[in-house]
Amino acid sequence: MPDYLSLARRVLQAQPFSMLLGAEVTGFEPGSAELRIPISDDLKQQHGFVHGGVISYAADNALTFAGGSVLGEKVVTSEYKINYLRPATGTHLIARASVVHAGRTQAVCRCDVFAVTDEGERLCAAAQGTIRRVD
Repeated sequence: MPDYLSLARRVLQAQPFSMLLGAEVTGFEPGSAELRIPISDDLKQQHGFVHGGVISYAADNALTFAGGSVLGEKVVTSEYKINYLRPATGTHLIARASVVHAGRTQAVCRCDVFAVTDEGERLCAAAQGTIRRVD
């Protein structure tokens, strides 16, 4: 049986921007992916909340990993939409994505992004996107 999580971690480590953010793949199997990002002051905007660009990155990358889990390693985001539901504060973000439908060359995926505090997880954003295989 393939070690999907190790493969996903190698792919993430090849992304300099992901390493800059401290992102980590914490779950990866056919049809789903989970990404974790520690929240530091460097990732916050002027009101003390996690910057929307960081939340958007988490959703986009988790969507792409989920899509790649069924389409193969060479994938890119074709499009995605995100709804910010509440400000994100806490110790880290968790983005959980799953495949809604996959064809031969593209997959439609969903992602929920949670801010984690001492009190638990709070949903802060929801996204949906199309991931496309590149040949």
